[in-house]
Amino acid sequence: MPEFKKKPSTGKTVLGIDVGGSTTKIVGFDGNKNLIQPQIVKATDPVTSVYGAFGKFTVENGIGLGDIERVMMTGVGSAFLNSPIYNLPCEPVSEFDSIGIGGLYLSKLDEAIVVSMGTGTAITYAKKEGDCIKTEYLGGTGVGGGTITGLAKKLVDIDSVRHLAKLSEGGDLSKIDLRVGDITNTGSFKKLNADLTASNFGKASDMASRSDIALGIINMVAETVAMMAIFASRQYKTKDIVLTGNLTAIDPIRGVFENLSPVFGVNFLFPENSQFGTVIGAALQ
Repeated sequence: MPEFKKKPSTGKTVLGIDVGGSTTKIVGFDGNKNLIQPQIVKATDPVTSVYGAFGKFTVENGIGLGDIERVMMTGVGSAFLNSPIYNLPCEPVSEFDSIGIGGLYLSKLDEAIVVSMGTGTAITYAKKEGDCIKTEYLGGTGVGGGTITGLAKKLVDIDSVRHLAKLSEGGDLSKIDLRVGDITNTGSFKKLNADLTASNFGKASDMASRSDIALGIINMVAETVAMMAIFASRQYKTKDIVLTGNLTAIDPIRGVFENLSPVFGVNFLFPENSQFGTVIGAALQ
């Protein structure tokens, strides 16, 4: 597993840029290791979004090119940038390592499973050992924000996660999902919770409304990610699971994790700035 040691400060700002599938995030740490508020920019191609994010961030924070020590690049779109940004030193860093490092920084934990919920989902184990942070990429799933937007567009003609979340208000999962209580007498199986999902969309009714379907989509994706994280936490014998990425800003998604937390005895954590966990981890490397 890779190790990352603290580097001496030169008094200059270090920038982190995470070039994702649909957005670019940027953050900075000044010479005193203070976090400069992260920003997010959307654009149609990665090069445009990187330069747009860089310009917006530096102008709004009064940072000149001479104030920047280096730029740490991560994310799937960073491969499209094969030359320095304004002649500044640019270092590519592992996205999976960045997820783990950023998750521990935001949560102030020494050990955790860190989940990044973006277009897809990645899961990392991270642990502090002295001045080092050790990370291990555990895998992930193609189920994520991209799944939500794709299904939403086909099923309810909405292509925004936030709009889908709004539509889901008042939705009724009993018209979409098959629950444990629908198929068995939980009195005979005391360890089973009657409200747990037995099959996502397994009871989809002809009478289900668009709100019901919207809630079903959100619930299916969140439950899938939650269970994968729970399995990982059991493997590493830690109850702390830090959630990061764009989907952490969606209230009904948070609600799914909060409901499952006591059922499975884990701590799902949504730290401040959780949307920016990966880019913060990149800058810290």
